[in-house]
Amino acid sequence: MNLEQARFNMIEQQIRPWEVLDQGVLDLLAEVRREDFVPSACRALAFVDMQVPLREHGERGQCMLEPKVEARLLQDLQVRRHEKVLEVGAGSGYMAALLGRLAQRVVTLEIVPELVAMATANLQRAGLRNVTVREGDGARGLAGEAPFDAIVLSGSVAEVPRALLEQLKPAQRRQAPLQPQDP
Repeated sequence: MNLEQARFNMIEQQIRPWEVLDQGVLDLLAEVRREDFVPSACRALAFVDMQVPLREHGERGQCMLEPKVEARLLQDLQVRRHEKVLEVGAGSGYMAALLGRLAQRVVTLEIVPELVAMATANLQRAGLRNVTVREGDGARGLAGEAPFDAIVLSGSVAEVPRALLEQLKPAQRRQAPLQPQDP
């Protein structure tokens, strides 16, 4: 598999058509090696337009989001170099790696110990020293380190927990894929 061609195709055929046009985000997606954050058993799926399971048999539903969703969250969040960001749902550490290339500091929370270890190892291999992985319940956030300039939920939720909203600086940003509500 030609990884560079696959990465190029992911950006041009999945991400751009989803109206992710911020050149900084596109460049970042070309630089941060997504395949290094995918479990080895799923490496061939690194650039496919689908959620990639992070644990055997997709236990508890832990998956990497589709590349286009990650890119759109990143573009919409508009992280700046001086900011402190909280990510809820570290997963494999890929979104934290992207955020870490943009922000001054990133703290990412993960409730599953196995994924805490995976994200930590992946981020260390990527050389990101401004990203910290913590084990904890993301719905509670991290009040001891608040306020944050931005918060991103790397998984879909019916609504953003109030505890997280209270940890944002005034007039700051949060992004989360929201689940559709029943009428």
